[in-house]
Amino acid sequence: MNDDDDALEGANLEGPSEELERLARESLEAQADPSDLTGMRQRCQRVIDLYAQGHIVNAYDNFHAAWVLLCGESAAHFRLARMFARRAAGLGEARAWTLEAMAWDRWLVASGKPQRFGTQILKQHGRWSLGAVDPAVSDLERAFYGVPPLYVQRQRAEQLQRQESA
Repeated sequence: MNDDDDALEGANLEGPSEELERLARESLEAQADPSDLTGMRQRCQRVIDLYAQGHIVNAYDNFHAAWVLLCGESAAHFRLARMFARRAAGLGEARAWTLEAMAWDRWLVASGKPQRFGTQILKQHGRWSLGAVDPAVSDLERAFYGVPPLYVQRQRAEQLQRQESA
């Protein structure tokens, strides 16, 4: 038996909840090196497969599934991430509210629309900014979702621009 066989055997002993948690952790770690598109696509597809098999049932499973898909690449991934985050929040996972806001904004940006909450810092025309943000969304609504006020989000974008320019 070699190391690859050991890894496969360990993965086979892993239940769906443990696998989702691992996939979420791997997705977050992969954000440091976004060049691994194959790994990201495999993680997203695995979450979709687990969902199709009925394995995403509790708050934590939904939360972890949302994280994986939030790190995806398509509007469909972000739409599913929002659905999983909403389900997690409904099942009592308080951290999922912010995740829902992030997924909602990613879906809107990917669809060419202004974001609601200002959670996505974008590079446009060589500068970091929030891009278009829906002015009808209040800081009170942002707070409900655990998102800082819009001025704080704009300061973060400005800080990122200053760091890059230095």
